Amino acid sequence: MLNILLFGPPGAGKGTQSKKLVEKYHLIHLSTGDLLRAEVMANTPLGRQANDIMRKGLLVPDEIVIGMIENKVNANHGAKGFVFDGFPRTIAQAQALDNLLKKLNMSVSKMIALEVEEKELIRRVLQRGKELGRFDDQNEMLVRSRIKIYQSETLPVAEHYKKQGKFVAVYGIGTIEEIFAKICQAISS
Repeated sequence: MLNILLFGPPGAGKGTQSKKLVEKYHLIHLSTGDLLRAEVMANTPLGRQANDIMRKGLLVPDEIVIGMIENKVNANHGAKGFVFDGFPRTIAQAQALDNLLKKLNMSVSKMIALEVEEKELIRRVLQRGKELGRFDDQNEMLVRSRIKIYQSETLPVAEHYKKQGKFVAVYGIGTIEEIFAKICQAISS
């Protein structure tokens, strides 16, 4: 089973590369944002809990997010593996994910970190904001803030997987195909 954590700051190309990984390796895409929306729409117990919390403007606790991931994994028995797109975002989430996968007799295969210079990240996110009309991607100050949050809160997760020997950095500049080739090489190594 191939379980890939696709990691990187906003604008690194995680969404684009996740789609390509899903297609090539026949994996299931796991995005926590998508999971939250799906659980809320399906009106599941976890979805109702998450919806109540989000309506108050609060972040959904890790236990609920991990529960949703467990539901998705359990609903896809026989899958060849999963691409975790932008998750985990904290050390606590990484530990919870490791524990969940261990309980299910699975583990993280690799964490692939897309590394891109800040100037290019900002350019990409602002462009995405124009193309897709995403409000949070159209304000440069907001984009810079999200990158800083990534650097302070999320980047330490890489250390967690470096200690396990599962971390691989991939330079995220070039064509989509060039970057994808580097990711595939990292997976096969």
